Amino acid sequence: MKELFQHAAITEGITVRVAANYLPEQSCPGPRGGEGKWFWVYHIRIENGSDETVQLLTRHWRITDGRGMVNLVEGDGVVGEQPVLRPGQSHDYVSGCPLTTPMGSMEGHYGFVRETGEMFDVAIPFFPLAAPATAG
Repeated sequence: MKELFQHAAITEGITVRVAANYLPEQSCPGPRGGEGKWFWVYHIRIENGSDETVQLLTRHWRITDGRGMVNLVEGDGVVGEQPVLRPGQSHDYVSGCPLTTPMGSMEGHYGFVRETGEMFDVAIPFFPLAAPATAG
């Protein structure tokens, strides 16, 4: 299955592409108005279109649910890795996000370092999380 990246952002030659998909088999919407769980998987591709080698060190996510509640997630690397990207290289990873509402959104930035030791932030594009409407 070929992934279709729906969202992209470019910062200083680094492109971050995102494809998000709702996973009904991992979700449990629950009764109308009750507490449920909705789950999305997202595929990220980070492409180094700059002329220097860079390394991803940190991630900073802002996850907002359908009630407007914001969860900030910060940490080292992505899925346990701190990939080094030479010019022209890319790095892909897949992760997931559960919410207690059928819609929400994610956005954020990665902290990168250049070979010179200079740190810089790379934008992760805003992308919506929306479960398909179900007949009720």
